[in-house]
Amino acid sequence: MKEFLVGGAIRDRILGIANESTEKDFVVVGSSPEEMSSLGFRQVGKEFPVFLHPETKDEYALARIERKIGRGYKGFAFDTANSVTLEQDLSRRDLTINAIAQNKDGTGEYIDPFDGIEDLKQKKLRHVSDAFTEDPVRVLRTARFASRFDYLGFTVDPKTLDLMRKMVTSGEVDALTPERVFKEISLSMESKSPSVFFELLMESGAYQRLFPMLEVVQNQNFQMLDVPDQNPEVNFALWLSNQSSTNIDLLCEHLKCPKDFQQIAELVSTWHQFASEFLNHSPQDVLNFFLKSDGLRRQKRFEIILTVFDNLGINTDQIVQLQVLLNSIKISDLKNLNIAQELLEERLSVITRFLKSAK
Repeated sequence: MKEFLVGGAIRDRILGIANESTEKDFVVVGSSPEEMSSLGFRQVGKEFPVFLHPETKDEYALARIERKIGRGYKGFAFDTANSVTLEQDLSRRDLTINAIAQNKDGTGEYIDPFDGIEDLKQKKLRHVSDAFTEDPVRVLRTARFASRFDYLGFTVDPKTLDLMRKMVTSGEVDALTPERVFKEISLSMESKSPSVFFELLMESGAYQRLFPMLEVVQNQNFQMLDVPDQNPEVNFALWLSNQSSTNIDLLCEHLKCPKDFQQIAELVSTWHQFASEFLNHSPQDVLNFFLKSDGLRRQKRFEIILTVFDNLGINTDQIVQLQVLLNSIKISDLKNLNIAQELLEERLSVITRFLKSAK
């Protein structure tokens, strides 16, 4: 039984960004599920044996080879016999930069049968083998790695891009589960260049297949997503700012998006044009904007919406100023005969005075 450190931890260390990778993945060669269990490891993998270390909780996967038997990333038969070698296990991985191994403790020479280290030097994302086309998740992962490492100058190898296109035309990409698609979107939104993720999906043809409910906007500016330390909900709403609420609803229902993501995106879609002409609307319409966007109650969510507006080039100064004025209205100062009506009238009065003074 031999244990090896593989994948992201090694890749990031070679790139000099080791601190970005907190999880470590290990491959075990020459063992069995029974032996792993006897050593205190807890099995968590259903499709193939993956075990958690009894103390560190790191993932240890038995070395395996696989055979395609159906569509999608679950359409594989696995063999984890103790005769499976490390090189055979590495050969099934997606990109060469993720197919590098080393001793378990991170010492000794690198085991790099597919020239991943050279690809790291050349800043190239390249598939390990043509078996790349058997797992549609690799389309998303390649796009995500391209967005993550774009700031370092990484690009996708043309032959790898050709394989991604092949997976689209063959229909293999249609087998992706909505949950996995949203997960990869979310991870890409946290990278330095989310635009690259969507541009690569567009270039491969996967964008239209994965998001058929969205209008494809000609020359869409994905680069507005590339703002440092941007909230993922902000980027999600920016991505969909040109879509109708109906399209966003269909997309989020399909991808099973978190409610906040969907609601913020729909509010931005509905109100961003209104916000760009904020001072030109009637007091009643302005009040409706604050009420329907929950701008007077859900402060943190409204701040996210305003951040999206800012990124769309909309000046939100007046919106913020009026929000402060409206929130400063004290119920105790009203006559308290008909609270709801008095509050409505006071809000309209505040908005009317503000609009007149701002013009």
